[in-house]
Amino acid sequence: MPLYDIDSSKSKVDLRNVSHEQLVELLEGLGYPKFRAKQLEDWVWKHHVTDFQDMTNVPAKLRADLAERCTLGGTVEVARQISNDGSRKYLLGYDDGTQAECVGMPNRNRLAVCVSTQAGCRMGCVFCATGQGGFSRSLKATEIYDQVMHVSEDFQTRASSVVMMGQGEPFNNYDEVLKALRMLNSPEGAGIGARHLTVSTCGIIPMIRRFAKEPEQFTLAVSLHSAVQSTRNTIMPGVKKYTLARLHDAMAEYVEATGRRPTYEYALIGGVNDNNLELDALCNFTRGTLAHVNLIQLNDLEGSKLKPSTAERAEQFVRRLAQVGVEATIRNSRGNDIDAACGQLSQKHRVE
Repeated sequence: MPLYDIDSSKSKVDLRNVSHEQLVELLEGLGYPKFRAKQLEDWVWKHHVTDFQDMTNVPAKLRADLAERCTLGGTVEVARQISNDGSRKYLLGYDDGTQAECVGMPNRNRLAVCVSTQAGCRMGCVFCATGQGGFSRSLKATEIYDQVMHVSEDFQTRASSVVMMGQGEPFNNYDEVLKALRMLNSPEGAGIGARHLTVSTCGIIPMIRRFAKEPEQFTLAVSLHSAVQSTRNTIMPGVKKYTLARLHDAMAEYVEATGRRPTYEYALIGGVNDNNLELDALCNFTRGTLAHVNLIQLNDLEGSKLKPSTAERAEQFVRRLAQVGVEATIRNSRGNDIDAACGQLSQKHRVE
């Protein structure tokens, strides 16, 4: 029984969702040699074509046969905004009507892309617009990959790094996220170095342990935001069952297994997690570990009572963490004026 029925009366096959072996079988069933598979894959993954007619080194007959039986998936740009700092936020639409946001952040001759791994999010973090907007579905690996390619094409610049810090909890979509990471890392895909591909999780402990066993050197970031259990439970209700004590142990195991330094993300919220008790707890949580703390000035959310801490308080956090041997930096927030900064992605500009 063939993997794919090549009868054109059947539903079309998305060429991006087939393996190399399946593509070879599809081609042989149509009477074409297997070497054509590599040509097609180059057009799909390296050149990101959306029309079979753009495959200039592929015979016209094969292009026509494929167009009858296959699709190239892809995305539609629903909306785009440009920040004063040069960042661009995109609302992309998929075939089933699902929409998700991504952001391109240029810096001199480099381009960082922040992608979403889900349309919406179930975690319910109170400081995050995505978490307040509900959940639609997880994204496929190709849909995550397409975000990077769309941004890259718009900037006419190869993406140099990707952070999975947009909408969604990546480790609640682990298999598709890992596929996307490998596609982005592969020389046959985007060819981005593994250490320039970062996954950010709220702290899904079983998946952190699984991630530590993957052979690639992908980078891990953990959204911590408080090292006081009661505070974290309040502002990050979706990870209540993954206690700080268990998270600390899991991260120690991660470092031991990989030798890589994880990042802890900490959004400073005025009067919530920026007092001396919170700072002491953060120092105790990270002291003696291989870790970097990324401090973020909370970005404003429409209708939220939460406000950012002061720049002076952020500097105090940096100095105090340094005293216990932990490196910390204050992230320069990008795209705040177009609701593209950390925690602001909400599909606010959705077009139905």
